Amino acid sequence: MQVVQVTRFGGPEVLVTSEAPDPVAGPGEVVVGVSVVDTLFLDTQLRSGWGGDWFTMNPPYVPGGGLAGEVTSVGEGVDSSWVGRRVVTDTGESGGYAERAVAPAEGLIPVPAGLGLPEAAALLHDGLMALGLAEEARIQPGEWVLVVAAGGGLGILLVQLAHAAGARVIGAARGKRKLDLARELGAEAVVDYSEADWPERVREATDGAGADVVFDGVGGQIGGDAFEVTAHGGRVFAYGAPSSGFAEIDPDEARRREVTVVGLFDLQFDSADEKKRLVERALAEAVAGRIRPVIGQTFPLEKAADAHAAIEARGVIGKTLLLI
Repeated sequence: MQVVQVTRFGGPEVLVTSEAPDPVAGPGEVVVGVSVVDTLFLDTQLRSGWGGDWFTMNPPYVPGGGLAGEVTSVGEGVDSSWVGRRVVTDTGESGGYAERAVAPAEGLIPVPAGLGLPEAAALLHDGLMALGLAEEARIQPGEWVLVVAAGGGLGILLVQLAHAAGARVIGAARGKRKLDLARELGAEAVVDYSEADWPERVREATDGAGADVVFDGVGGQIGGDAFEVTAHGGRVFAYGAPSSGFAEIDPDEARRREVTVVGLFDLQFDSADEKKRLVERALAEAVAGRIRPVIGQTFPLEKAADAHAAIEARGVIGKTLLLI
């Protein structure tokens, strides 16, 4: 079968297509014929060598932790009725950039009728995170919610969820196309964070009070600026690090302003059961039309390097997927 490997840490060019033996399902496992791979910004960071303090990726490895497809075989102890079913599943930290992949049977999530495999794959990680963040934030009607990286796959869903909760949403992103999409999906105001005065635009939109809830999907200096425009007593969810690091937030300043700061590793939905619940809910919400993933670009598996380059160029709207 065809796979894409990270041959060494570096730029997109280190992604190399090669042949590998077909996988065999062990006890408690299944083999999935992969149709769609969920491609994350995290994949590009790990490929570059970032994240060694938290992840254990060492080249050569097959990247990709999430996919959608059809179960082709099952291992010992697994119900054979899974064969032929459409599923989404998390494979862990690696193994997804392949024509076939092994996955734990306990993590399989059926794709409901009426939902395509690309849309299901787009919701596997971002749907889980968006719903988990929205639940933890306990968004109240009338609150100002700032979504940083509002044009990405996760940010797009957060804009929709905050709007549906009755919040007044500010979408922060880079470029007119992303800002226009944020407005279309429910943002009352939008700001371009590539412009130096964007924090002032947030203050103006909120009559000087700042945002009650901040979802920071960028980190770095932009994430720090987002903290600065958080209202007194607000809640900040600082989970993004595309700027090569999480936002640096002064804990003393947060205490002084009574701002609750929740980092990526503080989130409370990391158990297998909770993750499965959130993904199942995301799929159901999409079928019901209450949330809509936006798929900005797709690439064939052998063009994974091009997909990574597009993601790193920051011009992609919504999800980038690999199709097989």
